[in-house]
Amino acid sequence: MVLALAVGAGGMSYLWLRSSLPQTKGQLVLPGLAAEVTVTRDAHGIPTITAQNDRDAAYALGFLHAQDRLYAMDLMRRYGAGRLSEWFGAAALPIDRFTRTLGLYRAAQQQYAGLSPELRAVFDAYAAGVNAFLAARRGALPPEYYLVGGAPEPWTAVDSLVWGKIMDLQLTGNFRGELQRLRMLQRISPGDLDVLYPSYPDDAPLPSGERALLDRLPADALAAALPPGADVPERASNNWAVSGRRSQSGKPIIANDTHLDYSSPGTWYLARIKTPALDLAGVTAPGAPFVVIGHSDRIAWAFTTTTGDVEDLFIEKPDPADPDRYLAPGGSLPFDVRQEEIQVRDGKPVSFTIRSTRHGPVISDLAGLNAPGGEMLALDATWLGDDDRTPEAIWRLGRAANWGEFVAALKDWVAPQQNILYADSAGHIGFFAPARVPIRAKGDGWLPAPGWSGDYDWTGYIPFGDLPSAFDPPSQRLVTANNRIVPKNYGYFLSRDWDMPNRAERIAALLDRDPMQSPETAAAIQGDTVSLMAHELLPLMLLTVPSDPRARAAMDRLLAWDGSMDRDKPEPLIFSAWLRELNRALFADKLGPYFADYWSLRPEAVRAVLTSHPDWCGAGGCGSALSQSLDRALDDLSSRYGSDPGVWRWGKAHYAAFEHPLWSKLPQLRDWLTPVIAADGGIDTVNAGAFFVGDDDAPFADRHGPVMRMIVDMAEPDAARFMVVPGQSGNPLSRHWDDLLSSWRDLDYVRFGGDTSGGTLVLTPP
Repeated sequence: MVLALAVGAGGMSYLWLRSSLPQTKGQLVLPGLAAEVTVTRDAHGIPTITAQNDRDAAYALGFLHAQDRLYAMDLMRRYGAGRLSEWFGAAALPIDRFTRTLGLYRAAQQQYAGLSPELRAVFDAYAAGVNAFLAARRGALPPEYYLVGGAPEPWTAVDSLVWGKIMDLQLTGNFRGELQRLRMLQRISPGDLDVLYPSYPDDAPLPSGERALLDRLPADALAAALPPGADVPERASNNWAVSGRRSQSGKPIIANDTHLDYSSPGTWYLARIKTPALDLAGVTAPGAPFVVIGHSDRIAWAFTTTTGDVEDLFIEKPDPADPDRYLAPGGSLPFDVRQEEIQVRDGKPVSFTIRSTRHGPVISDLAGLNAPGGEMLALDATWLGDDDRTPEAIWRLGRAANWGEFVAALKDWVAPQQNILYADSAGHIGFFAPARVPIRAKGDGWLPAPGWSGDYDWTGYIPFGDLPSAFDPPSQRLVTANNRIVPKNYGYFLSRDWDMPNRAERIAALLDRDPMQSPETAAAIQGDTVSLMAHELLPLMLLTVPSDPRARAAMDRLLAWDGSMDRDKPEPLIFSAWLRELNRALFADKLGPYFADYWSLRPEAVRAVLTSHPDWCGAGGCGSALSQSLDRALDDLSSRYGSDPGVWRWGKAHYAAFEHPLWSKLPQLRDWLTPVIAADGGIDTVNAGAFFVGDDDAPFADRHGPVMRMIVDMAEPDAARFMVVPGQSGNPLSRHWDDLLSSWRDLDYVRFGGDTSGGTLVLTPP
């Protein structure tokens, strides 16, 4: 009887939770609409919205996002507002203190005030759509709410805008690199730093006379106080475009795959929006009313991150005569001070003071101490300004009819800096990297710089007309992949955080190999797994003498390998494990406690050591370091996967896991509700799959890669190919939770239009 009751109660609970799934058929009467809106869904739950105007379309998109991704949206806005502790208790305090110190939500509030009336109305309509769902729902909330003991609050336009501020933080996190280099420089010499970062500048690495000051800054304490950041194993995204002269259709083809951390639900949500004036399709961000990347019937556009350096850490000195003031070029200035209070679940509210200087918030206060002389670190970031009109630019991109209108829209773009490719039905292709990029009076933002003198201040921004751009280039193709996009004689400093050129070079080579491109050839490029890193490093690594027959057999395998990081091969696993151990052998002793933060495959640094700095290899020389690291790698692989290398497989170690912020932390639910699949690719392949080698439990698990793919032939935009992962829904009880996982891994795509098997829902005004 007890068992029957338990089973019955469990069944009733399951049925109740299933009522949280969206209504996809029938009719709903919703206040706030001006006219009827029709929503049709396909077999994967991907909607097409047909509305009579932009506001009703935004309203419907807000309604759909709330239907499918409400908890993820709620978590996003709480992160941006510094309110996670209300749900998760004291464990979330470091995150809340960080985002409140930066003032992300305050920046979003300022942003809303600066938008045009037209766009404010769109954001308001989107919020009304979210709130209409909250008012109209009759079933259960998404199951996460019952676990955290919370409930959704009404949505606001500012909640949507904070999504952009979070993306700014994730895609422009250069200040973390400054802090990491500062910490390392407190242990090693500038010359050593040059080896660790081979692209490091040739000029002096330190502000003149400031080495002693840098040495006493509380860098370790600040790094410990910062919450886990948006740092990724390797930054990566790809986009390219070819003109009609290089396509089989005679019209341009544009392709994009944006690479971000894997998660459930995923970052993007596919949607098509049709009004009498416009037909847009592409990826949207739940919480915001935009098609962020996609196409209309006239143009298509695609993004990769530029890694433009738009952040600087400034060392500020307190006024010796008044601790409430700090030194500035014209004398001392008072800190801007505000008080914040964080509500904490199962705890008392936490109040704290946030100080800001003329450069920005004092983030070293997060560590609770300053340098012995009272010095502190303030963060200057373009995206924390009070006149960020980037949402205007995104809104107008999809409404542009030609290159001129497209570029005009980008004039409002502040951050994050993106490599934006363009193609249109008239046959043109173009490229622009818009952003507010600072011009520094001195220095280049590589390390924290003195803030009291004004010598390193920002004196302005790169003029819009001087930002990197191209239109209908003679090569008839454009490619970006987070690589350097300007020549060394470019008149301004843009960045030093470029990714390796490998993906860009591989894409260009594949485009040039087949002079007439098609959507099929673009899909093949998106699936390419050849590692140029392996091609470049293995000739150096294989020079060593193997220590025994096992090592010789492994080296013979690598000698015959073509460099493809395919999931069914053992060679990618052997190569990656060897390079992992080689990094440990070369850098661990020198960096000591900072090695864990630096540890990656570091191909540029490894190549620099093996070719130019053999002293880093230790007393036995590089041959010994290579041989010993190979032995350690083979020992490790044998302990994990057995002693027979013939049965080792890259996909066994390199699996893509799409973790949920709650379900994946619960042992009872983790295996059931974490989509996992063996994956191809590596840190430098076009079909990217980056990993954290410092994670001893799963050093090669695929953490970061193409969470979205798009291919558009402007001869037939309606036939555009898209993919997101793991599915459209954020509800684990939905069949669309992870139904795109295998299609994503196997380079399959979805298309808009024709399929209405997911149901038709009509939204009508009262």
